[in-house]
Amino acid sequence: MTIFHNSAMIRKTKVSVWRAWRTLTVRLQCSSVSSSAGPASLDGSGNASSVSSEKPLHTPVMVKEVLHYLNIQPAQVVLDMTFGGGGHTKEILNTVPEVTVLALDRDPSAISLAQQLAKQHPGRVKPLLCRFSELEASLCRLEVKPGSIDAVLLDAGCSSMQMDQAERGFSLSKDGPLDMRMDAERYPDMPCAADVVNTLDQQALASILTAYGEERHARKIASAIVEARRVSPITRTQQLASVVAGAFPPAVIYARKDRLHRAAHVATKTFQALRVFVNDELNELLAGLRAAQAVLKPGGRLCVITFHSLEDRLVKRFLQGEDLSNLDHFSQRKHSRSKEKLLDSRNSSSSWIPLRKKVIIPEKDAVRDNPRGRSAKLRAALRN
Repeated sequence: MTIFHNSAMIRKTKVSVWRAWRTLTVRLQCSSVSSSAGPASLDGSGNASSVSSEKPLHTPVMVKEVLHYLNIQPAQVVLDMTFGGGGHTKEILNTVPEVTVLALDRDPSAISLAQQLAKQHPGRVKPLLCRFSELEASLCRLEVKPGSIDAVLLDAGCSSMQMDQAERGFSLSKDGPLDMRMDAERYPDMPCAADVVNTLDQQALASILTAYGEERHARKIASAIVEARRVSPITRTQQLASVVAGAFPPAVIYARKDRLHRAAHVATKTFQALRVFVNDELNELLAGLRAAQAVLKPGGRLCVITFHSLEDRLVKRFLQGEDLSNLDHFSQRKHSRSKEKLLDSRNSSSSWIPLRKKVIIPEKDAVRDNPRGRSAKLRAALRN
């Protein structure tokens, strides 16, 4: 069974997490139930991989800010590394004449939308189905040379399209199979979230929740998951949400608040951790940043939008020129002053010049119109 192309990077990210993946792989290979069908093989549903016929409204985040900092000129070449529902690409096409957009996504559903958009704009949109870690090979096939791209946009994390499709298993508010794979059609043997919660031991689950969800109650939640699966396999999103909620008093379930001070379910961080883990998102994000650095021209511009602190810290330190050979410390919030001074000393030799020193957040009106963008953070830089 193939898990990831960059398994060596997983080992560097978190030893306990790497061991968890290795354990999961061995157990799934030995299991009499094949994981290739994902969570559907556990709950009897045969439509887990189907694409919803409903077309959710896609509202791109921080469009005005992205267009401002990318400063795209007519006839330039832009790489949209996370096409998703195509919102940013459409704005670029409608705003800048004769621009060419390389539309990348790892999700076949998103690439289908990119192909439709390419028909509407002949010669101006070139869809690319691949992960960030596969980008170099994909660009070679298109004969796109390193240092030839004018602007790069990377909008990290899960797309609204994925969240809105219950059958994809990303949302705890919509009941569906517990999948969470962004590219299950391309890698059907890749373990899904149901495989993770039903196979790994309590210590491995707690490590995942701590590392990728920054969950303070990771051990309590991991214990509740292990106890629940002894009774019945956890195969549905709302089933998992209920299991996590059951580990807390009723008054605590919605005690957490989001950035709009709205009640947030106590399982939110658990879902984030599982999604990041299943899709290897931090390693892929790092691969994407390195790819962006390689393809941009000197003076080319990069905009990166992140949605949680793990992503933002990774992007911040990459742009500062920090050595990211070990990602372990990205789950730690506190850093010594001496380390910050060391980072400052590296700035002078960095490959990037920040276009704005402080992180950029959405305007209040934009958050009211699109609440899903409330946690977005934008960092923009110029290729040195």
